[in-house]
Amino acid sequence: MRYDLVGDVHGHADKLENLLAHMGYVRAGRGYTAPAGRQLVFLGDLIDRGPKQMRVLEIARAMVESGDALCIMGNHEFNAICYATDDPANPGERLRPNRADTSTCAKNRDQHVQFLAQVVEGSAEHLAWVEWFRTLPAFLDLGGIRVVHGCWDAAAVATLTAGGWALGTRLSDELLLETNRHGSPMKDARKLLTCGLELMLPPGKFVLDKSGNRHSDIRIASWRDWATQLHEIALIPPGQEEQLKDMEWPTDLVLSAIEGAPVFVGHHWFSGHPKIEGPKLACLDWSAAAAGPLVAYRWDGESELRNDKLAWVGQSPK
Repeated sequence: MRYDLVGDVHGHADKLENLLAHMGYVRAGRGYTAPAGRQLVFLGDLIDRGPKQMRVLEIARAMVESGDALCIMGNHEFNAICYATDDPANPGERLRPNRADTSTCAKNRDQHVQFLAQVVEGSAEHLAWVEWFRTLPAFLDLGGIRVVHGCWDAAAVATLTAGGWALGTRLSDELLLETNRHGSPMKDARKLLTCGLELMLPPGKFVLDKSGNRHSDIRIASWRDWATQLHEIALIPPGQEEQLKDMEWPTDLVLSAIEGAPVFVGHHWFSGHPKIEGPKLACLDWSAAAAGPLVAYRWDGESELRNDKLAWVGQSPK
């Protein structure tokens, strides 16, 4: 099987449909039929932010059910499940807090507001989509390639698999609680796979995200084994790098080269002209939710990735 891997759509159905047409997919009912011998792979984060989230979900689910696509869970799908699920340890609140008058609840509501407006919070349709999200795996090992939303980590994959969450397994209430429990290896593994590697900054240090919020932790490009400076691996908004220059490299941070099958990730809001990170890894999130292109990689069995296998629609800054 040959695969077409698509980065974070975030509710931009027009870009998705244009990209599918560009790659030779044909409209069929609610979804699309893949070209012979090919299958689409969604890298998660189908929802939040964009104007046509229900259409994106309709396409993705129809294609998964017809066998024309596979789909993994992004952090936004996981958050949507937790947002709608009661927290047994905190009556009246949800696993992803959103009911109280706190800054955390306000932030969680703001991140999810567009999805809830389009699906209508608490509706039968809303609950049905949350249930579908529970069927999505956190990773896929397809033999020649490996697919994950945030960061591939063999130990984390093994932890989730041993804990009972793998392809074909519904994320039950029991598993959901375990992947949220403080100190649980399942929580650490889930967060690493869906959100990537994160690093705490020294006291008093922070970076600003695209909304102006301060963060004392930063995402790390764990695959950049060539790096020697912290700012070279920090996945932070442009303009924030100066805050990290000359910062001491953490003594416990060891980066290793990727070996084996190539890895595809999304999540990280890259910008500029789409390109692969290296022969063994491609990030396919090029900020489609923020006027960037929606990017795909057309994999045909190669053991080393190439830039000429990328395809995209939408704006692509030089």
